Amino acid sequence: MKPPAASRTRLTGLGARLTATACCVAALAVLVGCESTTTRGAVGGDRKQLLLVSSAELEQVAAQGYLKLKTEATTAGTLNQDPALLRRVTTIANRLTPHTGVFRADAPGWKWETNVITSDQVNAFCMPGGKIMVYTGLAQQLKLTDDELAVVMGHEMAHALREHSREQVSQAMAAQTAIGVGSAVLGLGQASTEIAGTVYESLIATRFSRNDETESDRIGLELMARAGYDPRAGVSLWQKMGGAKSGSAPPEFLSSHPADDRRVQTIQGLLPTVMPLYQAATKR
Repeated sequence: MKPPAASRTRLTGLGARLTATACCVAALAVLVGCESTTTRGAVGGDRKQLLLVSSAELEQVAAQGYLKLKTEATTAGTLNQDPALLRRVTTIANRLTPHTGVFRADAPGWKWETNVITSDQVNAFCMPGGKIMVYTGLAQQLKLTDDELAVVMGHEMAHALREHSREQVSQAMAAQTAIGVGSAVLGLGQASTEIAGTVYESLIATRFSRNDETESDRIGLELMARAGYDPRAGVSLWQKMGGAKSGSAPPEFLSSHPADDRRVQTIQGLLPTVMPLYQAATKR
């Protein structure tokens, strides 16, 4: 059944305004352009990205944050207090970083840095520009082998190579621009604008984050394989991660990370691609 004539007129006007909003957002993407921060590699790592801020800006902020974290850890007496673990992660980082050039030529020349913080947190990260931090809880609580540590570190380094932080900031900027333009074009009030922003944060941004994690799993697996670490350790790592969780994990569609079993499936599917790289590396 068709709506009354007056309703059809309103719907037509709404459609025109929605089209105008979409055109504004599309024009923004065209003006700034989309590019990939990395090349394909063997696993495919060249998805186009929306990048509205410069690498230099984020790397400067990251360097300041990393220095602040190290200073606080030094004051607390928790920075690099586990010499054995520091040697392990430094060795792994030194073996992985030369192979970052497979995905981007400039990366081996970054000012890479690796440190360890004594903490119960099961955590590790790599900031933009190559600033790596590993927490002792990750290795100790999960009893990780060097191969399993290489899975984690390769994954975190892949986030930096793909500049996911830069992409997330750019997506947020584009979303806020679109929401602002849409509110003006559609005549929405402040409440509607806030709802639109909430929807974006809850759904769109979360989806992108899961994609980022999957990309980093893929690229990190290739990095470790090329460095001579067994990529099959990715399976045992995520099995350990799953066993370490307290309580029930949230459904995958509500999480910013893929479910552990999904990650295991992804890794198993990539093994035919990366195992020859590992085998070639061990022969060298």
